[in-house]
Amino acid sequence: MNVAGKPAPSAQLERPDSLLVPTWTKTGIALLYDEITENTYEIRLKLTKEVLTLQKQDVICVSGSDHSANHRTVKLRRQPVGGLGLSIKGGAEHKVPVVISKIFKDQAADQSGMLFIGDAVMQVNGINVENATHEEVVHLLRNAGDEVTITVQYLREVPSFLKLPLGSPGPSSDHSSGASSPLFDSGLHLNGNSTNTAPSSPSSPIANEPKYEKRWLDTLSVPLSMARISRYKAGTNKLRSNAFEVLALDGVSSGILQYCTAQESADWLRALSTNINDLTLQNIKMANKCCSPSDQVIHMGWVNERLQGADSPQLYKFKFLALKGSSFYIFSTPPVSTLDWVRAEKIYNLCEVLFKVHKLWLNDDCWLQANLYLGIHQDYELEDQRPYCFSVVVGHSKSHYFNVELGSDLGVWEKSFQRAIFLEVQKTGSKTYMCSWQGESLCFTVDFALGFTCFDNKTKNVLWRYKFSQLKGSSDDGKTRVKLLFQNTETKQIETKELEFQDLTAVLNCIHSFIAAKVASLDPLFIDSQSFARKYTYSN
Repeated sequence: MNVAGKPAPSAQLERPDSLLVPTWTKTGIALLYDEITENTYEIRLKLTKEVLTLQKQDVICVSGSDHSANHRTVKLRRQPVGGLGLSIKGGAEHKVPVVISKIFKDQAADQSGMLFIGDAVMQVNGINVENATHEEVVHLLRNAGDEVTITVQYLREVPSFLKLPLGSPGPSSDHSSGASSPLFDSGLHLNGNSTNTAPSSPSSPIANEPKYEKRWLDTLSVPLSMARISRYKAGTNKLRSNAFEVLALDGVSSGILQYCTAQESADWLRALSTNINDLTLQNIKMANKCCSPSDQVIHMGWVNERLQGADSPQLYKFKFLALKGSSFYIFSTPPVSTLDWVRAEKIYNLCEVLFKVHKLWLNDDCWLQANLYLGIHQDYELEDQRPYCFSVVVGHSKSHYFNVELGSDLGVWEKSFQRAIFLEVQKTGSKTYMCSWQGESLCFTVDFALGFTCFDNKTKNVLWRYKFSQLKGSSDDGKTRVKLLFQNTETKQIETKELEFQDLTAVLNCIHSFIAAKVASLDPLFIDSQSFARKYTYSN
């Protein structure tokens, strides 16, 4: 099934209905891109619940005695009509081998049963042509007489432009000019120069000769558990066109997988992401068996973090994020054991972080900017062209800027942060911060049940207390000081309270978390109404 919900005609697809999180099994043809040679090679992909398998075509001996596993020598009798029944492409002048690009049905090459599209021509009548030009091989084959002996070797990584798609028509080429192009078919199904005009019997396999077949063989398996997907060129901010790479936790890479259309690329990207996310959920369940009820994993997965600094404003690096218990974790590699949780690069308290969506990519290619936060102004240079971006604001006015591959991933992270923060607020109940005003040492408490309380740090005497509903606004200097505007329930007058904190950002994030959790506890639909990313991602 494709992104639009319609069956994909070019691939076989199954989607079990019994699973809460659908698992995709899928097969299809793709191109493997070689970044060094800039060539593409045709491969077949097989997707299962846990593994992506790459297959390459090869010619194998299925019966008889195989004298050479790598080379096959075939004798062809030139036919009065149809000649050798094959066409070739390539040549040494273009640094590519001469390969068979067409085999015509019921003609000499086809009747031999030993020649295949993608076979590289190694010898013609005992003459080595591995380093021959296209014209030289054409000349040899056209002037080889009625019986031609060809030695071939199947190239598993023959550049895709040297082969025609399966089922492509094979029109005759006009060679009256005597010229041919190495990147176009030279049609050797024509008669060529024959010394014998009498009809010759067609080529046919001899009983005791080996029989060959072209088959798809497994060449690489990429485990999907904790795997990650990248659509961007390594070390750059450039999006690959209809292509991506799958990287396993153990370092195995699929290579650059290219697709003919954006729709086909999106279908495979979604199918792979679905299976990876399904396996991640299983890993979360296994991890939670070893954790206390108050320290459960809510969500985890791969993201791209934008590197901070003037030297690399547009470079991203893979990071693994986790929401577990009371903390937000940032890892360079996923935690695979209980002990791994202590080696996180960064750990933040969930009550003191603020999640906000920055960018969505809608179907009409419009950027949708979103600032979903209260009381904090953080300017970002959104000059990069990556869609599906979010940031997490942490203490001391610092933040982490992330990007995910799919809009659905952005929606999941938004919902997971909301859930993790709300659970932590309800579990914690209250947070108290040291503060001061006009030289006095004070304590400021945010309480899920009572609201805001300020008391003297020495005497513990309560100076003032307000409910969440009484907070009507706030302003701050972006450094340490904040003004909180409360409405007196009796006089209806606005009362201003000024406080100074060592880490103002953490306090403001905490106030936001407690108020949002309080509203969500009173209105269950509040979370969905505030889900900006999921609303636009799924509606588009």
